[in-house]
Amino acid sequence: MSNKVYFADLRSRSNLENKGNKIVNLFDKAGFKELFTPEDLVAVKVHFGERGNDSYVSPVMIRYLVDKIKENGAKMFVTDTNTLYYGSRHNAVSHLETAILNGFDYSVVGAPLIIADGLTSENEEIVEINQKHFKKVKIAGDLAKSTSMVVVSHFKGHGLSGFGGALKNLAMGCATIAGKLDQHKCAKPIIKDNCNGCAICFDSCPTDAIIMKSVDNGLIASIEYGSCVACMNCMDSCENEAIDVDWKNDIPLFVERMMEYAYGALNGKENKIAYFNFLVNITPDCDCVPWSDAPMVPDIGILASNDPVAIDTASYDLVNSQKGFKNSLLDKNFKKGEDKFKGVWDGVDGTKQLEYAEKMGMGTREYELIRL
Repeated sequence: MSNKVYFADLRSRSNLENKGNKIVNLFDKAGFKELFTPEDLVAVKVHFGERGNDSYVSPVMIRYLVDKIKENGAKMFVTDTNTLYYGSRHNAVSHLETAILNGFDYSVVGAPLIIADGLTSENEEIVEINQKHFKKVKIAGDLAKSTSMVVVSHFKGHGLSGFGGALKNLAMGCATIAGKLDQHKCAKPIIKDNCNGCAICFDSCPTDAIIMKSVDNGLIASIEYGSCVACMNCMDSCENEAIDVDWKNDIPLFVERMMEYAYGALNGKENKIAYFNFLVNITPDCDCVPWSDAPMVPDIGILASNDPVAIDTASYDLVNSQKGFKNSLLDKNFKKGEDKFKGVWDGVDGTKQLEYAEKMGMGTREYELIRL
């Protein structure tokens, strides 16, 4: 049985068709008004964007959603969680500073900003899920305690999961730092033979897990896995592409663990969540990197659904139906219908997210696309 996914393209010839009004129209057509009551505490789950990144969903667009939720008298907050990696959002103070720098302020979004896992990610709820890899998962306390959610996702590529959309926003986005580590620790980085000993990874490692060893021709890097937290700072910083992961064995396991965390984030509010995916600035990387690379395909539109699997499947299909840009990180799969995400991240199959989430009963890959 298919679930409905509502789609608005980006064509506009009047004020009635601007992006804000398209969001309002999607909200109404999807029936989201019925989800929220005056007693609800609604978490509007977004990605605030790393400092230096500019491809996250604009706070101006978030305001339209906040105003729609307010119509029913519900109380809401705009939220994100602290990051496992040591960037500009690793604790709540730096995270809020980054969010405000990126335009997320009360005067813009019309709601309080809350970092859902607290100052140093110790605000945590243990949620029982009894799945294959985890019996219990660690969800940010303020997200677990919210009565409902609006999950707003920038649909884009991701180096370890193929793509990031609603499901990844639930999984990584709703977990505490300890929960993010639970998901990542099966896929720790590996130093390859082409390490040139530049020591950039040594300087980037926040836990001193990188050591520099002397060899006949100089130095090479090595990893002490007992100290490694799989934050991937080293992999992101290596200019020689000498740090990698085990794509064949570790990454499929990582994707399954991630989807189990997504399952845990739904606990207690399965029928009280609205999903919006923004298919604009479809970059090859997550908004966690402190840059925004050129998009892989043209901007497409905005999607809404009450099913995270269906909305991500529809988003994936719409991206792949586009012709790829030559002046992007794509090095293959440029034709319409070819997998753009594997055109960048060939070692990972993003559809495994969808398969495993559907298997757990989180939604269906069968969808009806309703164009507004």
